[in-house]
Amino acid sequence: MRSHAIAPAPHQTRYSKEAVLKIVAMAVAPSPRQTSAKPQQDFLAKAFHWVNAISLTIMLMSGLQIYNANPVFGGREGWHFPPFFLLGGWLAGGRHWHFAAMWVFSLNLLWYGIYVLVTRRWQHRFVGTNDLKALQVGTNPKRKIYAWHRLVYTAIIPILLLAIFTGIGMYKPAQFPWIVDCFGDWFALRVVHFATVPLVLLFMIGHSVLALAAGRDRLINSMFWDEMI
Repeated sequence: MRSHAIAPAPHQTRYSKEAVLKIVAMAVAPSPRQTSAKPQQDFLAKAFHWVNAISLTIMLMSGLQIYNANPVFGGREGWHFPPFFLLGGWLAGGRHWHFAAMWVFSLNLLWYGIYVLVTRRWQHRFVGTNDLKALQVGTNPKRKIYAWHRLVYTAIIPILLLAIFTGIGMYKPAQFPWIVDCFGDWFALRVVHFATVPLVLLFMIGHSVLALAAGRDRLINSMFWDEMI
């Protein structure tokens, strides 16, 4: 008896192996609504933020220890900060911690500035004319958040340089008397240096709030520890 091949019914369709794999991949792949772009930061950017956070904390606490030895406002009988916020134990100890952290912070700022220039990150990190225009006439709320972020990020640069400049004048007044002369006298130099502290704290708060508004906690995580290991 001769066997006859059974032809497929008209409603049946044959698929190639590649087509079947493509259909399966599309079925198991998450939809665009389920996934969103995850902020990614270079390891060097993470290292910069970690070194900044640690060195600034040390400088703040040791600086308050130095302040307590001779408060800027009110003299030795002026208002003192509680011991919980101090580092160094006494004036000389506070100075050692403060100036050691200052060099770490300054060198960290220097190499990161070179890194930003070499990698051209400054093109999307600092404020530009497009950002100013977006703040004036823009209607996109997200775009305005990024513009504010870049504006704040740019404004902190001269403040940090002023803090370093006045700090060097206080650290080595005999070697750099012209720094003291720029501000009139020693007391004015101390006031300007001390005034940079709340400005830096305000920047840290504004920087964090804008980062949360732009990318929520994922953006902040990506700046410090996300996928570092």
